[in-house]
Amino acid sequence: MQNITPTCFDVQPEEDDPSYSFLGGVSGFVLYWLALLIPFILYGSNTLFFLLYTWPLFLALMPVSVILGVIISVLLHDRLIPTLFVTSASVIFLFWLVFRFLSGW
Repeated sequence: MQNITPTCFDVQPEEDDPSYSFLGGVSGFVLYWLALLIPFILYGSNTLFFLLYTWPLFLALMPVSVILGVIISVLLHDRLIPTLFVTSASVIFLFWLVFRFLSGW
């Protein structure tokens, strides 16, 4: 038999890292839908016919908006107001950029 001395270790649970990504993901998702409303507000119901043919391009902006919100939230360390401001500005800019590119095509 081996000489084994039983020792007790004081095991402390590891602290979880704060989840910065949840706020960014939710804000990116919500702001995507709000950015989708802007052309309807500016141009009226005729925007629906335009989006009918170009919906895959605008649908592709949804995961981009969510990932952009997560990245901005992590970079700003989960501060609510700056995260919402920067995410809303960038998501609206991306959405408007695609809309203006397609409508001027």
